[in-house]
Amino acid sequence: MASLIVFLLPLFSLSSAELIRLNVADLGAIGDGKTDASHSFLSAWLIACASPLPATIVVPRKTYLLRATVFEGPCINRAVTIELNGILVAPADYDDMDGSISWLKFHRADGLSIVGGYINGQGSSLWACKNEGHHHCPTGARSLQFVNSRNVVVTNLTSINSKFYHIVIDESDTVTLQGVRIVAPETSPNTDGIHIHQSTNVRVINAGIKTGDDCISIGPGSRNVFVQRVSCGPGHGIKDGVQDVTVKHVVFNGTANGFRVKTWARPSTGFVKGVIFETAVMDNVRNPIIVDQNFCDGEDGCPHHNSGIRISGVTYKSIKGTSATEIAVKFDCSATSPCSGIRLQNINLTYVSGDAAQAAVSYCRNAHGTAVGSVAPSSCF
Repeated sequence: MASLIVFLLPLFSLSSAELIRLNVADLGAIGDGKTDASHSFLSAWLIACASPLPATIVVPRKTYLLRATVFEGPCINRAVTIELNGILVAPADYDDMDGSISWLKFHRADGLSIVGGYINGQGSSLWACKNEGHHHCPTGARSLQFVNSRNVVVTNLTSINSKFYHIVIDESDTVTLQGVRIVAPETSPNTDGIHIHQSTNVRVINAGIKTGDDCISIGPGSRNVFVQRVSCGPGHGIKDGVQDVTVKHVVFNGTANGFRVKTWARPSTGFVKGVIFETAVMDNVRNPIIVDQNFCDGEDGCPHHNSGIRISGVTYKSIKGTSATEIAVKFDCSATSPCSGIRLQNINLTYVSGDAAQAAVSYCRNAHGTAVGSVAPSSCF
């Protein structure tokens, strides 16, 4: 039975000559994609973590199997770089994850950079279990998770076929994802591309995301999130529920949703405010612009209730393209906490049925706002 591997920071220091570059192969990692290399990677992390000087962990151009692994901080070193030239693969059998909710987890990291490479969650066996409707299927492991971390930069990383979410930023501050690519089949359940939760100062730039669930999801407690130049599809779009979020220069291709704000249909003291969706192209998107405050995934805890989340100050600007449904703009807000301060500016969405383009329509319930410039379909405020 596999087990979760956690190494704590050792109480020793090393000379500067040993801290320049740490090759995992020199520490025993075998790059055949079959031999567990977790211990070698953790050994490199411990040395780098304990260093008073910047350190680089080098992963050669081979394939390395890692089991569920936690890279634990805090570290003395606040300048650790993982130069990922090769491919990291998770166990193909989800039972070999030993019930872990994370595959590669960085906890309390500060000043970490991950550059390049591929991570392969090998999620197909778990997807099959879920899609066949079995009740014994585990939730699955997030491929790459940062928890209680800060000053993290991930550049040009490709994540494929995660068992669950691909990249998770949780309770962290100042995190940048740049040039990341995320790929999973449209039929892969719960494979959100990037999930941000209770985190601040997060930037996602130049990302390409094809997955079976949300391309980017932003959970409660997140602030100052900036998303720019993202290609999404297939997938369920971008959804959020937070404060001070800017999403710009996004392309949605054949997704279930474009810009989506979703809240549970149950009492709450939360809020969504200060959100800007700007400059986007929708190509055959089922719900290009949607606010859904009556969401209920199942029958527990929310049927026949109104959402208590207050949505205000949401701007949609310079959005064009085609809708796969007649209702291209939908604001289905709460009766007890109506949406307010919604602003539509320069919107041009048409409904395409077969080969013919038709006029789309808007739908409003308990929603208040303004329309500026050319807005099609016509505003329902």
